Amino acid sequence: MVTVLVNDVSLRISAVAASQYPTDGWPEIALVGRSNVGKSSLTNRLINRKALARTSGAPGKTRTLNFYAVENELFLVDVPGYGYAKVSKKQRAEFGAMIEAYLTKRSVLRGVVQLVDGRHVPTADDVSMYRYLAYYELPVLVVATKMDKVKRSQFNRSESMIRKTLGLTPATRVVLFSAQEGFGKDAVWDWIEAHMAAE
Repeated sequence: MVTVLVNDVSLRISAVAASQYPTDGWPEIALVGRSNVGKSSLTNRLINRKALARTSGAPGKTRTLNFYAVENELFLVDVPGYGYAKVSKKQRAEFGAMIEAYLTKRSVLRGVVQLVDGRHVPTADDVSMYRYLAYYELPVLVVATKMDKVKRSQFNRSESMIRKTLGLTPATRVVLFSAQEGFGKDAVWDWIEAHMAAE
């Protein structure tokens, strides 16, 4: 069990091609979301590190698939953010091809955590990504980030807004998360652990 107490974690590789992916055979969970939504902050909170996954105020910094080895039994894979206009069209196309190849052909991929900004209505890019993942029948957990900036009385409204905009199935779980305060972390780990052994 890779429970909340994570002791052994490291960045194994930052890959740009399938030939560079780890060959350990461990299950992998991918983290996707638009640029600057908080993927690195979620990763750091999940693995109890302050800055192993580099965070930045400037979106578009993650340009590779970053494989984080956790407890010698799991890889968390930080995927480049989508929807960042200042990246060139050529770079966006390259990112898109790399991400598509990983999500559709990686046999050890057990599920995808899609992050959306809980303060706002999901973007068209968020909707497109969820539909893409649903089309390929990938297990998805939707994590609403930055919820410490939302009043607790508005949590149900935020989740309802996310569900309606993305068109989530009843079976798709939504976790309200704050990297600052840490709530939602255990629920994310519960989902990851439940999917690690799945084929």
